[in-house]
This record gives sequence, C-alpha cells and structure tokens, in this order.
Amino acid sequence: MKNNKLIVVLGPTASGKSSLAVRLAKEFNGEIVSADSRQIYKEMDIGTAKITKEEMEGVPHYLIDVVRPDQGFTLAQFKKKAIEIIKDIQKRGKLPFLVGGTGLYIQSVVDNLNIPEVKPNQKLREKLEKQTSEKLFNQLKKLDPESAKTIDGNNKRRIIRALEVCLLTKKPFSEQRKKGRPLFDTLQIGLSVEHKILERRIKQRAEKMVRDGLVKEVEKLAKKYDPGLPAMSGIGYQLPISKEAISLQTRQYARRQMTWFKRDKRIHWVKDYPEAKILVGKIL
Repeated sequence: MKNNKLIVVLGPTASGKSSLAVRLAKEFNGEIVSADSRQIYKEMDIGTAKITKEEMEGVPHYLIDVVRPDQGFTLAQFKKKAIEIIKDIQKRGKLPFLVGGTGLYIQSVVDNLNIPEVKPNQKLREKLEKQTSEKLFNQLKKLDPESAKTIDGNNKRRIIRALEVCLLTKKPFSEQRKKGRPLFDTLQIGLSVEHKILERRIKQRAEKMVRDGLVKEVEKLAKKYDPGLPAMSGIGYQLPISKEAISLQTRQYARRQMTWFKRDKRIHWVKDYPEAKILVGKIL
C-alpha cells in the first residue's frame, strides 16, 4: 500500500492549512491537490484568498483556476479530476496531499462517494435562481436538514444543486451520497486553531482583502459576468464590499466547516507543523 498513500490536510478557513500543507509537501516530496470550491474559479483571487505562486514555494498545486465564473463545476467533476491527479502523483513516486476546507469535496475522494447521477434541469434552475439565497436555504433546511448543516448559506450554486436533486428525486440529497470502496490509504490531518485566534485571523484577512483591491476585483467581475451567477454569490463578492460583513460571514462559514469536520472521527487534529510531521512520518 506504500504507493497508495493520500494525506488530507483540512481545517476551517484562515486556519493556516495551505502553508502547513506546503511545508509537509516540501518535507515529504509531495504535490498538492486543492479541495476548495471557490478557488476553482479563474479571476477570483483576492476574495477567495487564493494561494499565490510565492506561497506555493515551488510545490505543484492542482485544481486551482479550473473554470470561469460563468461555467458550472459539479462535485462529480471535482471527484473525477481529483482522483485522476492523485493517481498520477502516486505513479510518479510522489506523495499526494488533498488540501482544503470544502468538506464535501474531501469526503467525495476519501469515501469514494457515489454521487447521484441527476442531470442539471435548466428550467428548474432558472426558477430557483430568481429566489434569494436566504429563501432557497430555508427551503433546503425543510427538505434536507443534513445537507443544510454542511452547505454555506451564501453558496447559491451549491444550494440550488442540492435542491435540484431533492426536488427531482423526491429524496434528500444527503441520503443519496453512498460511500464506495476506499480508493486510497488515507491519513486525514485537521489543523486546530483556538477560537479567538481564528476570529482575529479572519478579521485580519478581511482587512487585507480590501487593502489588496477586492473592490476592484469584484467591480471588474461584475462588468464581465452576471452578478447573479452562483460563483458570484460567495463571501466577499457582493457589492458594496464591507470588511465587517466579510468577517461575520466568514466566521459563520468557519463554524459550519467545523460542524462538518467534527462528525468525522478519523481526523487527527494537530496544533502545528511538528505534530503533523510526526503523523505523516508514521504513515509512511
């Protein structure tokens, strides 16, 4: 099983998992596959806190800048691409690291989820698109409370997809994702950060985004793409930009991420790089 290892590095937004993963990848001859449902979009860099070339420190990263904001990208597409890349990294004798905070992306690979084969229904999507994220999210809470616990209330694209599956199949979306036979020998490492420290980092990140030109990025995107697109519903991509609103929404999102991750007892929680390094060394 030595050449079938997969290391997952996860945690809430702003926890420092990207820099931790880069250090581990450099130490263990690894390459990184992103598991972030926002960083897949091109042109959306500041608001998604996308890792920069400098921060990558020469470590190859995959599944970042995959599609335009006006293109769809499903969980099934992510799973397929991620598995192909992980197997390619393993074939080349390197160690794959799956890194991010999108719980469902990570679970789709770790548990080899059988994702419902429900084709997009354009008529239904257009009807749902006319409603606010809040109204759609309340509808999802009624139809599928389990999915509502794990989906960002501002992520209109994800909410619509979950509702689409519920309405077309007459079954909760969460019940239809069945686990398959594991594809990899996986170690999941969660980066644990004290609540107050995480809140401070989130506040600092929001301030940095605005300093770095988030307003210009969003204005440029709004001229080029329909502001009603699911990709544009993410935290920080609604005008007018407010540091306070970004901080609040990000804190709420981090709480939802932790609710998701805490359910998985296979995750080994660490406080820093030395602890993570010991765990990876043991599995190898």
